[in-house]
Amino acid sequence: MASRREQKEQLRREREQREAAVKAGQRRRQMIGYAVGGAVVLIAAVIAIAVLAGGDGGGNASADVLPDGGSYKEPNDEVESLAAAAKIGNCELKSFKATSREHVADPTLKIKYASKPPTSGSHFQVPAEDKAYEDAPDVKEIVHTLEHGRVIIWFRKNLPAQQRASLKAYYDDDPYQIVLTPDETGMPYQVAVTAWSKDPEPNGTGRLLGCKRYSDDIFTAIEAFKDEHRSRGPEPVP
Repeated sequence: MASRREQKEQLRREREQREAAVKAGQRRRQMIGYAVGGAVVLIAAVIAIAVLAGGDGGGNASADVLPDGGSYKEPNDEVESLAAAAKIGNCELKSFKATSREHVADPTLKIKYASKPPTSGSHFQVPAEDKAYEDAPDVKEIVHTLEHGRVIIWFRKNLPAQQRASLKAYYDDDPYQIVLTPDETGMPYQVAVTAWSKDPEPNGTGRLLGCKRYSDDIFTAIEAFKDEHRSRGPEPVP
């Protein structure tokens, strides 16, 4: 049986191949953009106007919620399993049978999910983007992002700034197919991580790593969860 380190190395190679494919597509789109340079200039002007109109509020809010300059304890790659990694981080693992993959068109529709934060279920037809958020997107958009194979890291906004900065530093070191967001679901954890596995078909299984207390060791648990579930959603999207 391959060790966790060997598995992690294989996952890293697979991720780099996917990232290379995504970057190649981005370069092709960039070349098309060069052919319509006038449109690019117009878009840049619109963005500049929007930034000026927004003032300092957006930037300050981002810095307040997810400060820069953080650091985190390096995850332990010698841990043999996700269960062992979760134990090190004093976190719990839960699974939820997914019952629906329905897309809904009404953004105001209230959907009750099986867990807080959610791991699967009906969701809005437009997914949340991969990024670190200062304000949480609609939960229905996040669930759609889970369906696409993303891993979501949720945190309470009332965590100390240093801890939020550590989570941001961890995210920045490997943001591929990751979303970092404050929690608006009322979860019973200080930090949680969710994913949506494709098995068993057709609806798959929701996965949850819940850490009731932040500690430096949660990064070992998060890393193992990420390696286990990233890019394995019912509807994988690059």
